[in-house]
Amino acid sequence: MSVKLSNLKPPRGSRHRKVRVGRGMGSKLGKTSGAGNKGQQSRRGYSRRPGFEGGQMPMHRRIPKHGFRSPFPTRYAIVNVESLNIFSAGAIVTAEELEGRGLIHARHDGLKILGDGELSVALTVHAHKFSRSAEQKITAAGGKVEVLK
Repeated sequence: MSVKLSNLKPPRGSRHRKVRVGRGMGSKLGKTSGAGNKGQQSRRGYSRRPGFEGGQMPMHRRIPKHGFRSPFPTRYAIVNVESLNIFSAGAIVTAEELEGRGLIHARHDGLKILGDGELSVALTVHAHKFSRSAEQKITAAGGKVEVLK
């Protein structure tokens, strides 16, 4: 017999009937329905909260804490100076222009230009932040830096 999609079947014994929990002694899970005897975990509606370790001091309380992480951080899209060489001389570089060229994504709160690499064209760059070296390289190439608010 050839194997076709129309006659595929799981191997004999690999599929079991679903056990209907706690429906009499014949179900193998009668009386306590597989929850064991007494205790918190045998009760109806019991659900262990995430991170619960049976009363032991949980991991998130055992590990030493330090530092601070803002719940509302300002996430900057980062672009290096060498990436700006794709623009023609005299162009005005904005976040929208960079997004259009696929250098950054829309998911950012601001734009920061870093000074990695060399810039060979004079550009006017609008960004929220510039590293000191990026600012120097842009002005050295004959371009202008404009900080956005």
